Amino acid sequence: MNLIEELRWRGMIADIMPGTEEQLLKEMTTGYVGFDPTADSLHIGSLVPILLLVHLQKAGHQPIALVGGATGMIGDPSGKSAERNLLDEESLAKNVAGIKGQLEKFLNFDPSLKNKAIMANNYDWFKTISFIDFLRDTGKHITVNYMMAKDSVKKRIEGETGISYTEFAYQLMQGYDFYWLYQQNNCKLQMGGSDQWGNMTTGTELVRRKAGGEAFVFTCPLLTKADGGKFGKSEGGNIWLDPVRTTPYQFYQFWLNSSDADAEKWIKIFTFLDQPTVADLVQQHQQNAAARILQKALAKEVTVLVHGEEEYNKAIETTEKLFANQSAPAESLSVEDLEGMEGVEKINFAAGTLQAGIDIVTFLADSTIFPSKGEARKMIQGGGVSINRNKVGDVQFQLNSSLLLHNKYLLVQKGKKNYYLVAFS
Repeated sequence: MNLIEELRWRGMIADIMPGTEEQLLKEMTTGYVGFDPTADSLHIGSLVPILLLVHLQKAGHQPIALVGGATGMIGDPSGKSAERNLLDEESLAKNVAGIKGQLEKFLNFDPSLKNKAIMANNYDWFKTISFIDFLRDTGKHITVNYMMAKDSVKKRIEGETGISYTEFAYQLMQGYDFYWLYQQNNCKLQMGGSDQWGNMTTGTELVRRKAGGEAFVFTCPLLTKADGGKFGKSEGGNIWLDPVRTTPYQFYQFWLNSSDADAEKWIKIFTFLDQPTVADLVQQHQQNAAARILQKALAKEVTVLVHGEEEYNKAIETTEKLFANQSAPAESLSVEDLEGMEGVEKINFAAGTLQAGIDIVTFLADSTIFPSKGEARKMIQGGGVSINRNKVGDVQFQLNSSLLLHNKYLLVQKGKKNYYLVAFS
C-alpha cells in the first residue's frame, strides 16, 4: 500500500484535495502539520496529526512540525463558538518549548537523513512582518468574499458572538504559513483535522496566487467516542501526553477502558500494527470479548509509544495491584505498595479527626473525595464506595483509627476506577 492507501485503511483521511496522492507517488514531498500552543503539553487529540507526520516520514517523505507561536497569539475560530483568551508572549514561549520537546520523541530529526524532520515556529517569520507589509503583499491576494465563504467564519458571523477581525485574519495567517514553507522548504502538503479544511485550502490558494505554485492538503477525521462523549476526555479532564499532567497509569487506563467499538477503530489509528495483525486481534476479540484483547493491545501500543516500555510495565503493575487482586485484603499491601501506586490520588487528612471517630459521609466530603455530602451519601447508598477494599453501605458508618493501614493510611475507592490514598498525619 502507498501512504494514502495506508491512511485510508486506518481511517485517517476525511477529505483530500485532488492530485495529492499523485504528488506523493511522484517524488519525496515535504508536508507539515500545525500545532496550537495553548498549553505546554499536547493531549491525545494531537496524537492523530503527530502520527500523520510519522507515517509521512516512514513513507520516505519529509515532515515539518509547525508550532504556532504567532498564530497562538490570535486564536483560531474553527470549531469555536466564542473568542478565546489570548496568551502573552512569555506563556506562549513556555508552551512552544514544551510542545517541541514532545514532538522530538516521535519524529526523527537526524540531520544526516534526506527526509529529516524539521521543527518550525511561525513567530520566526511573522515577527519581522509589519501590518502594512502583510496587507500589501499578502492580503491583496485573497478576497473577503473568499474568506467569508469558509464554514468556520460563516458559523461565527451567523452566531450570537460574531467574530473579531483578529480571528477573521487567522486563516490568512495560516495560509501565509503554507506559502512561507512552500518558498523556504518546497513544502507542498499540509495535513490537519477536518475542521481545518477551510484554513488549509486558503494556504493552497495563496501558494497558487502569490507564488504561482501548486500545493495540496488532506484532513483526518475529528474523533468522537462511540457513546457520543468527547474523545480524549476523562473524569479528570484532558488526557495529556505529559506524564506530570496525566500519569502513564492514567494514560494506560484511558485506552484500556475504551469500548469495543472504539477500540476496533482506535487500534488502526493510534498504533502501527499492520492490517493482518489488527484483523487477527479483532477476530480474537469477537470470539471472547470479555478478555478485552483489543483494549489490552491498544493500551500497550499507545502507552509504549508515548511513555516507553518501562512506564508501560509500571502501569501494568499498578493495574494488577489495584484491580487483579481485589479479593486480597488491603492489609496485605505494604507501605511501598500503597505509596508507589501511581494511579492513586494522594490526600492528607488531620489524624485527630479519627480519635473521636468521624462518619463516612463527613469524611468523604471534608477530604474532597466528593464535592458534597449529598453526592457522597448517594454513592454510598448505591454501593459505590469502599474503604480498604470493603464496601460501605451504611451512611452512618464511623471511621476510627483501628481501620488505618500501617497506622497511617486508608485506601478509598469511589466507583470502579477512582482510588484515593488518604494519609492521616
